[in-house]
Amino acid sequence: MGRPRNGKRRILRGKAENMENFEFVSPTRFVFGHGVETQVGERLASDGARRALIHYGGGSAVASGLVARVRASLEQAGVTVFELGGVRPNPEIALVREGVALCKREEIDWIVAVGGGSVIDSAKAISNGACIEEDVWELFETKRPNPVTLPIAVVLTIPAAGSEASKNTVVSNDELGRKTGYANDNHRPRYAFMNPELTFTLPPFQTAAGITDMFCHLLERFFDDVGAVPVTDNLNLSLMKTVRAEAPRVLVDPENYDARANIMWAGMLCHQGLAGVGRHEDWATHGLEHELSALDPSITHGAGLAVMFPAWMEYVCDANYARFAYYGREVFGLAPTGDLEADALSAIDETRMFFASLGMPTTLEELGVGEEDIERMIPTLRANKGEVFGSMKKLDMDDARAIYRLALAGCAEEE
Repeated sequence: MGRPRNGKRRILRGKAENMENFEFVSPTRFVFGHGVETQVGERLASDGARRALIHYGGGSAVASGLVARVRASLEQAGVTVFELGGVRPNPEIALVREGVALCKREEIDWIVAVGGGSVIDSAKAISNGACIEEDVWELFETKRPNPVTLPIAVVLTIPAAGSEASKNTVVSNDELGRKTGYANDNHRPRYAFMNPELTFTLPPFQTAAGITDMFCHLLERFFDDVGAVPVTDNLNLSLMKTVRAEAPRVLVDPENYDARANIMWAGMLCHQGLAGVGRHEDWATHGLEHELSALDPSITHGAGLAVMFPAWMEYVCDANYARFAYYGREVFGLAPTGDLEADALSAIDETRMFFASLGMPTTLEELGVGEEDIERMIPTLRANKGEVFGSMKKLDMDDARAIYRLALAGCAEEE
């Protein structure tokens, strides 16, 4: 089923088809449970690894002894190990370039990312750059396909981005004031080692921001211009309900293994791609948020999404009130009132309150972003997304300005 190449919807037996053509790729081997990080060396050596780069972020991966355990596992398996730390939240191209140079100089044949989405995204960028002649940023600018990458293994410590299974990487370029993504199925990790115990010590804010990020990955896939796709939609809604149910459990009891395990596995499923097959997906809100964290790299991605998503929802919901009302019924248990617009707005209010219950901000002001910053973000938004972007409702730069203004106040007042 799906649309033909000319993009027009096919009509069969008098009914328009909803499910789009799709290609689903998932090459990652997931190794999940207690102590699985000790298997890294054995697994990679069996796949021919000889010289591996361990890539990580700040001091916690070192202070906890995790980097040392991963290194020992690799060395015991006969793999020569190199290290590159220092990945920041919203990873930056300068460290990526350093990693590319190291990989080429030392003939690295595997990258082991120890951390969360930022570390994994940085590792993906390095894996591409190590196998091309031009500067790695050119891939982010041109989006050209790159068929050859270094293989990646992930030891996940922060469930959030789902980058341990996705085709996407997002990197900042501080010199240009840009933050943009690059998609490549060839840099999906070969292995993801997922031990929920490694997340027990995550600070509450980081846990909550990660939960917000994964929930928003589902929202991006659920709301678009395609009609109902039941098998995909029901999977998506089930994941939303699971994330919503497990979030308070994990925040109240950070060492609850089952809650951490469910959140960790859900984070992967939220961004692996399965929850969006047969749909166009939207991704306007992620584009709007990327400009926030490019403007100020200290803005946590999940926190920015918590502010931007309800604002986007309020702005576009008139394109399909019924879809938003359906979401409200299924995820939040809202009773229908007979007024689809009112039901849609109630669902959006519930979304904002859910994020707030996690300790997330609800306005741009809380992130230190003001009216004067909006025009600063528009040129790079245009460069990253084009003049028109989004799926549920086609947005231009004036629409983007209006959504940012809604997010300033965190309410549904029109400017």
